[in-house]
Amino acid sequence: MKKEVRVGFDVGGTFTDGVIVKGKDILAKTKTLTTEDVTTGIINALDDLLESSQVDPLEIGMISFGTTHTTNAIIERKNLNKVGIFRLAAPATTAIPPLTGWPEDLVKAIGGNENVFIVEGGSEYDGRDIVPLDEQAIREACEKLKGTVDSIAVTGVFSPMIPDHENRVSEIIKEVLGDIHITLSQNISTISILERENSTILNASVISVMQRSIYALKNATKKRGMDAPLYVVQNDGSVMSSEFAIDYPIFTVASGPAASVRGAVYLSGITNGVVVDVGGTSTDIGYIVDGFPRESAITVTIGGVKTNIRCPDLLSIALGGGTIIKNKGPEVLEIGPESTGYNLVNLGKSFGGPILTVHDIAVARGGLNEKLDIFATDFVTHSEKIDELSKELVQNSTKKIKEMLEITIDQMKTTPEDIPALLVGGGATTMPNKGVEGTSKVIHPDHFEVCGAVGATIAEIGSHAEGVADLEIDDRQEAINHVIEMAKNNLEVAGGVRETAEIIDIEEIPFAYMPGKRQKIRVRVKGKIFA
Repeated sequence: MKKEVRVGFDVGGTFTDGVIVKGKDILAKTKTLTTEDVTTGIINALDDLLESSQVDPLEIGMISFGTTHTTNAIIERKNLNKVGIFRLAAPATTAIPPLTGWPEDLVKAIGGNENVFIVEGGSEYDGRDIVPLDEQAIREACEKLKGTVDSIAVTGVFSPMIPDHENRVSEIIKEVLGDIHITLSQNISTISILERENSTILNASVISVMQRSIYALKNATKKRGMDAPLYVVQNDGSVMSSEFAIDYPIFTVASGPAASVRGAVYLSGITNGVVVDVGGTSTDIGYIVDGFPRESAITVTIGGVKTNIRCPDLLSIALGGGTIIKNKGPEVLEIGPESTGYNLVNLGKSFGGPILTVHDIAVARGGLNEKLDIFATDFVTHSEKIDELSKELVQNSTKKIKEMLEITIDQMKTTPEDIPALLVGGGATTMPNKGVEGTSKVIHPDHFEVCGAVGATIAEIGSHAEGVADLEIDDRQEAINHVIEMAKNNLEVAGGVRETAEIIDIEEIPFAYMPGKRQKIRVRVKGKIFA
């Protein structure tokens, strides 16, 4: 019998949101405080959901979550793997060695430069060896790494198209070092070698962080009588199996905002527009293209390191429900970037505190006039403090908040036409929703306050692949079809049903620096977890 009940979580900086869903019906939802280890906050939310929904744990067919585990570990330099680093590229590429430009404290946290080896090998784009792979040098390096590293990162020139050298190095590493985590760059990112290498090393550094989190959650769900598979949200809003996530944790770096976009699309039915995800401290604005977050076209920096990992195109501004408004009488001097955060219920004027916030202005103008069930505290407990605010101050603050939203939405748009805006997140009701320039309508979807958690329950897996074709030699359509098949293969490896694969987009980028008509072909696909 097919189990239709799904559980999803979205881990934010302040709150961890959770939902239990059956079909399109939300049976229960919760917000619990995010804990330092993240996993405990998810387990607390799970217990709340099971208690309030009274769902039989055996009816649950899927558990999924978006997480900040990997991002936090990289930013805080905590609990990272010690990484052995192989670049298969000598005698080329030696001018800029691995870890160049990395923050010193991060280099130290993953084991230092002494674990870096540049070895003869690598391929040309057409499959020819730059030089033969130096297998003996790999074996000697592995002997030096024994007992000093617990994870390996391997990067070869043009390996996303020609993986032979990376695959052979992986075999040698296993022969010498046995059961050790190995990350091959061909599975991580695109062709550009330096950014791809950075992405590969970062992935290798957070494998144990993700592994511990996955194992803790699996144990927690097992103790609560569940036997459902566990999935993790990726940067594009799709999900991957927990086993795949342990091998490729770097794909979760921007999973939270991506899950909010997917949840907003799912709840509203709108597949093109902007999603405005409002928290207590900040607002993330993303653009929806055919139901998925638009990918960023620029270099993504994680913890001070430049990468080329696919991430949603987001703009974040210091504007949330707890954002502090500085004023002099009715004049608004500044909005943010400081915020009361989770202390809003103690410090905000709506709750008898001394600080004027965006939340207070929303209450004063009547835009926030009822308590959301998911919050324990009422939206206002000291209405007399709100009544003291002058009408002019409320109007000036509202105008300034609306301008901040309008400017950011305009920066995300790719068309001069007005587009729908979906206001989601726990702080969504604090934002103006009328007369917002650049929008055709502003919508609060049902259950907007837990959009990210809802997005985590959508049972679709995403994957991608890329290749290089020379259109003077290769047939264009045959080259595209080849990359499509690669993407479908990757989808199946990630836990998706190959027969359900749908193409999200096909990207063709000419190589201006190469002779002939060579171009990169990149394909993104999505597919179902269940047939």
